[in-house]
Amino acid sequence: MLQRIIKNKWTKRLAFLLCLVPLGVLVWKGFHNDLTANPVEKLQHETGDWTIYFLLITLSITPLRKLVPKLNLIRYRRMFGLYAFFYGFLHFFTYGLFDQMFDWMSITMDVYKRPFITVGFLGFVLMIPLAVTSTAGMIRRLGGRRWNLLHRLIYVTACAGVIHYYWLVKSDITLPVRLLPRGVAQFSSRSSATAFPPNMPWIASPSTGSLRISSIHARMPSPSSMKLGG
Repeated sequence: MLQRIIKNKWTKRLAFLLCLVPLGVLVWKGFHNDLTANPVEKLQHETGDWTIYFLLITLSITPLRKLVPKLNLIRYRRMFGLYAFFYGFLHFFTYGLFDQMFDWMSITMDVYKRPFITVGFLGFVLMIPLAVTSTAGMIRRLGGRRWNLLHRLIYVTACAGVIHYYWLVKSDITLPVRLLPRGVAQFSSRSSATAFPPNMPWIASPSTGSLRISSIHARMPSPSSMKLGG
């Protein structure tokens, strides 16, 4: 029964829409002047937090698949990974637009001089190739082995995200302290087993061409931009 629900195309469409809820809430609050006294900071923190959340969700797919083999969760991995990149992009966009007015020289100096921005920018940049190569076509072009290797960057991205957050909010480290153990646990789980079973036609199926969110897990917070995909 549960398997049929997960495989249903409408379930995936519903999940897709639910992933947009955080953005919808921000837009709603923006139109109603309810983004706190510092709306820019609120936007940056919310989009950054959801980047980390989606990275962790993406990275959780493989461990969950091993715990409950009958559930076809792999088809959701790419979507969650791409949402991690999407919210990561919004996070960087709000910083570039509202803090720097897209003055690239100023952004460059900020990245160079402020360590927490340096590591956050690194995490975002590493998510770009993960998003670009998330399609089934790119998996075929790169080959399973090379693609799998590339998407291990998700762990680096995740670690960069957690460090970025920790250095930013050292006065309140509740979230990074809560997320880091989960990231480590997911990394251990993912590293201990083969990501793609021999009998799974992942190269032939677009639904399995998910972003291997190995980057953020290590992922961002590699806390599967911004692997995308497990």
